[in-house]
Amino acid sequence: MRHPVVAGSFYPSSRESLLAMLAEFVKRNPDERIKACVAPHAGYMYSGKTAGKIYSLVPPAETYVIIGPNHTGYGSMVAVSTDTWSTPLGEVEVDEEFVNAMPKVIVDMDETAHRYEHSIEVQIPFLQYAHDNFKIVPICLGMQDEETAKEVAHEIITAEEKTARKIVVIASSDMHHYLPDRRCREADEKVIESILSMDVSNYYRTIYGMQASVCGYGAIAVAMLYAKHHGCKAELVDYSTSGDVADKSSVVGYAAIGFRQ
Repeated sequence: MRHPVVAGSFYPSSRESLLAMLAEFVKRNPDERIKACVAPHAGYMYSGKTAGKIYSLVPPAETYVIIGPNHTGYGSMVAVSTDTWSTPLGEVEVDEEFVNAMPKVIVDMDETAHRYEHSIEVQIPFLQYAHDNFKIVPICLGMQDEETAKEVAHEIITAEEKTARKIVVIASSDMHHYLPDRRCREADEKVIESILSMDVSNYYRTIYGMQASVCGYGAIAVAMLYAKHHGCKAELVDYSTSGDVADKSSVVGYAAIGFRQ
């Protein structure tokens, strides 16, 4: 069992309080055309409003493939979990058939990378609030270069084709970190434009050229590659910074992006 590690800090540990908070953020209006998305992973008081905007649109699926960066440095560099995941809203099983269908050329089955990592955990209560009867495939990225992103996207697409699952790919990432609010918004605008272009190589040139502090840039690239395979276009659904609710002198940016067919 993968027990929650940021319940009580990033989001409420009480089921009732968590449900009340999610009810403020998520207004269900599912869009079946959405095949992938980007959602932030900060504390809900900071990024929950923006995350809720995209989860309001995410359609029902059999399996949600959630890709997040490895902030802790533990475990394998590209790690999929097969443990059952627990949150204050209950337990969610991993789709082991999907995991088994992945070629696992680059993806390792490893729980250590996930044990203390928050980027995937914080997405799950949103899914539990909005949907019933689904499984997840949690993939944690310690390597986020373009070649790794291409290989991970290939593994997901291969498993999708083998299992014929209806899936949605969720990239867990915040945008720039610890800049003054105005500078953060300006920097994030450039990165978001490169995501909306659906040109992954250009996106990486932007990230590297700016030395962008976008923590899940590789996860975003995987979502872009998967979405491009399915003929999707990208749309910015919502944007905010932590300066909307806290000090503006040093903020983190949050973007909700949908990839629609």
